[in-house]
Amino acid sequence: MLLVISEVLWRAKVVRDEVARKFVHICVGTFVAFWPYFMSWPQIQLMSLAFLIVILVPFQKHIFHATHSVSRKTKGEIFFPIGIGLAALIAPAPIIFTAAVLHLSLADGFAAIIGKHYGAAHTYKVYKYTKSFAGTASFYLISLVIVTATVALSTTPVTWPILALVLGLPALATLIENLAVAGTDNIFVPLIIIAVLQLAHVS
Repeated sequence: MLLVISEVLWRAKVVRDEVARKFVHICVGTFVAFWPYFMSWPQIQLMSLAFLIVILVPFQKHIFHATHSVSRKTKGEIFFPIGIGLAALIAPAPIIFTAAVLHLSLADGFAAIIGKHYGAAHTYKVYKYTKSFAGTASFYLISLVIVTATVALSTTPVTWPILALVLGLPALATLIENLAVAGTDNIFVPLIIIAVLQLAHVS
């Protein structure tokens, strides 16, 4: 439904390029982030597989212009459901899954939009891919909010190591998001979020 809505908005010239693509990214990802609270892990894994098929066919046929009109080379739409499926496979608790997937939807989504509209004047290169300081800063700040909220809502006691985690994990996630180009951040970012939160015994 969101793919159809985004296509309608794209054809009506209400949204274009990165905004159109990230509209689907943000809406779907934010919804998916809360699946563990009313679905089982196997159900989420099956839904991720179905999601991949739904994305893969239009990707090959170029059916949805709104999500495939980006000029830069990326397969982020394909890696997105794969990242969700892997997160559902290894996440030890719903709150950790939610934190990981919100990084895909909110942190990555808004970083791309903000970078596109406000970061053109100050950019840098990673493996020949153009990144913006505004987008990178946005990713870090949103990640900081997500990790802080996760720790605050968890049953984990707030200690100095946990406070260090709150500051350090967003920086690590931002670094991974920068280095994992061509959409592969949709796999590596949630995996690193899950791994670190699990090591810190956040639940």
